[in-house]
Amino acid sequence: MKFRPFAAFLAVTSMITTAVIVPVAPAHAIVVFDPSNYAQNVLTAARTLQQINNQIQALQNQASMLTNMTKHLQRLDFSSLTQITRSMQRIGTLMNQAEGIAFDLASTDEALRQQFPAVFDTALSTNEIVTQARARFQASMQGYRQTMRVQAQVVENIGADAELLGELVTQSQSATGSLQAAQATNQLIALSTKQQFQIQQMMAAQYRADALERARQQQAMEVARERTKRFIGSARIYTRN
Repeated sequence: MKFRPFAAFLAVTSMITTAVIVPVAPAHAIVVFDPSNYAQNVLTAARTLQQINNQIQALQNQASMLTNMTKHLQRLDFSSLTQITRSMQRIGTLMNQAEGIAFDLASTDEALRQQFPAVFDTALSTNEIVTQARARFQASMQGYRQTMRVQAQVVENIGADAELLGELVTQSQSATGSLQAAQATNQLIALSTKQQFQIQQMMAAQYRADALERARQQQAMEVARERTKRFIGSARIYTRN
């Protein structure tokens, strides 16, 4: 039998291959970690979160601004106009009730011509002189009575104004917005203006009474001179013949 070396080699190789079985492992995917990409994603998420926080803060600021605007536009639930108006009306009523010579230009001119003429009428009788003197005295007394009534009313108003002033100051201090503070300030100014008007009216009444009294005294001096002249008579009576 003829020996063939190459054929024998193939046979041995085949046997070894058959005897030694090499298991083949299945293929698996390999996960690759990219630090640079991960850092970029984290940074993007952080920026997005910051933008959301900024938007939330902006909305909160807008809500706070609207709340403050509401407070600033809130009106003051207190008005002193009625009380101030009534006080001024009481003073005005007293001024209009002036007797004798009223606080009216036309009435004043007419009363002055009748009771306080610029030139004394020497043709008046004694009874007429006495009647006019009595009328002037009554006018002077009415002027002083009017002054005292106005002064009394002003004093009463001052007492009420003190309480109103305290209330307005309290309203001003507790104001929650600029509108309420402005309205309280305006009412304080109105109260101060009203008090100035009261002082002016009281001064007008006082000056009126003083003017009437001075005019009465001046007329009384004219009357006294005329009556003295009539009492003494003509100088010819005392002249010797």
